[in-house]
Amino acid sequence: MKTILSTKILTLAQKERLLNAGIAVVSYDAIKIQHQPFTMDGDIQNLIFTSQNAVAAYLQNLEHEKNIDKSQFNCFCVGEKTASFLEENGLKVIELANYGADLAKTIAKSYKNQSFLFLCGNLRRDEIPDGLRKDSINFKEITVYITQLNPKAFDRHFDGVLFYSPSGVESYTASNSLDNCTAFCIGNTTAEAVKKHSYNIVIANKPTVENILAQVIKTFNNRPLESA
Repeated sequence: MKTILSTKILTLAQKERLLNAGIAVVSYDAIKIQHQPFTMDGDIQNLIFTSQNAVAAYLQNLEHEKNIDKSQFNCFCVGEKTASFLEENGLKVIELANYGADLAKTIAKSYKNQSFLFLCGNLRRDEIPDGLRKDSINFKEITVYITQLNPKAFDRHFDGVLFYSPSGVESYTASNSLDNCTAFCIGNTTAEAVKKHSYNIVIANKPTVENILAQVIKTFNNRPLESA
């Protein structure tokens, strides 16, 4: 039986999906998230989110900002899961893209004269700020959460390791090797981080956990790729 390691805690349903395919799984959180208090600028109604972590930090902050009506904001986000999380909490998603660079292009094309607030983590990538500055879009950014590495050494072999962010790659490889295993990555940015350690990489067709799991099953069981 093949055994994989997920650098993010999987749900019971996700673990069962792998087990039903004959793949054993170990999961842990390679990074820890710490929310940061912040104050919103009341004049900006367009919010940019690139992760569920930023949404969670925003929602937590709203508990202390009773005078803010979240329904007044338009949300621009990266990733289907981020969009779903926003909508589940009563927020209006105006634009969705799979990657930050694509979202920045959409904003520049269709919302050039509007102002934006980018709610991000301390390790946020440059695609959105650089893209918005390039096209002279008016925006501010606030760090709403801190990403902390949570390295852990494993004394066993895994046939595959699942990665969801460059910081997760950094955390795992601080104490472990990627020799003789396949790295499954949620997107191209994460894959670029893995290339510093291995070129045995499979990239998800869509940036979702479900699609990574589908890639694992396809790779190790030679099954047709499930829709995810």
